[in-house]
Amino acid sequence: MFERMLAGVSTRRYARTGEPVGEEIEQIARSTSKSAVSREFGSRTRENLIELMSRPLGDLRLAVLMLDGIELKGRCCVVALGIDTDGVKHPLGLWDGSTENATVATTLLANLVERGLDVEQGVLVVIDGAKALHKAVRDVLGVHTPVQRCVRHKERNVLGHLPERDQTSVRRRLRAAWALDDHGRALELLRALADELARSHPGAAASLREGMEETLTVTRLGVRGRLKRTVASTNPCESMIDTVRRVARNVKRWQNGDMCLRWTAAGMLEAEQQFRKIIGHTDLAKLAIAVEHDVAAKRAADTAVTTTHTTIATPAPEVAASPA
Repeated sequence: MFERMLAGVSTRRYARTGEPVGEEIEQIARSTSKSAVSREFGSRTRENLIELMSRPLGDLRLAVLMLDGIELKGRCCVVALGIDTDGVKHPLGLWDGSTENATVATTLLANLVERGLDVEQGVLVVIDGAKALHKAVRDVLGVHTPVQRCVRHKERNVLGHLPERDQTSVRRRLRAAWALDDHGRALELLRALADELARSHPGAAASLREGMEETLTVTRLGVRGRLKRTVASTNPCESMIDTVRRVARNVKRWQNGDMCLRWTAAGMLEAEQQFRKIIGHTDLAKLAIAVEHDVAAKRAADTAVTTTHTTIATPAPEVAASPA
């Protein structure tokens, strides 16, 4: 029953999918009505939710952590997908809220840390660009955690402020800058484009400038080739979310947050069965080392600044004047 529901059979049509067993047995059949199927499916999806949210994460060494939100007709679930150093994708957890706000994302990240997720060595966090997710990452994982803004979300946001006639040329220039391996040159091209747009389309310029440097985080870390194209966007997480939408396509009314969590968890675990290693996974070990060095360098710089300020703030001892 559970597999048929995940495959898209509705509760109303479930009885028609059973194997023929004869008219006499069908007349006295039980547990095939839409209400019975719904109750059983609810029980099974709750088990899936508990399984997903209680998985220990202490032995998992992540190279990349992706966060994204899924809208379910007025409800919102923030989901987390991890990619380990071998390129294997792991659905980590989810949390429900009315919107993709900082409280929901913070609660989700705090839950991952409580379950043993090790982020002390550093992990690259890829987000869709929502300020709420960015704030949650800073609050829970630390200000030194490198954040990559999804270039596809940024591209859509910028183009949404432009007339159709200008979108093709701007899209081409954005992608050309993001494709460069020279971080300084790429940043220079994006700033030049923002300056040009500021005169004719200030909304597009403001959208591009917001979080501009974080769209080039993977470039700054020295990520190249196929892995760069993979982790520069939330596409791996979007693929999992597409499976959630497919599994839940027959739901007409979302009753509450528990229902959203159960269906989303069921879809995430269904997607897990189809996961493959990400494109460019052979370079993930290099990415993990680069992130570790980046975090260590930022921490050392902060420590040096703090030490300098403390030294300056400490007054020199007074020297008593010698008698004349």
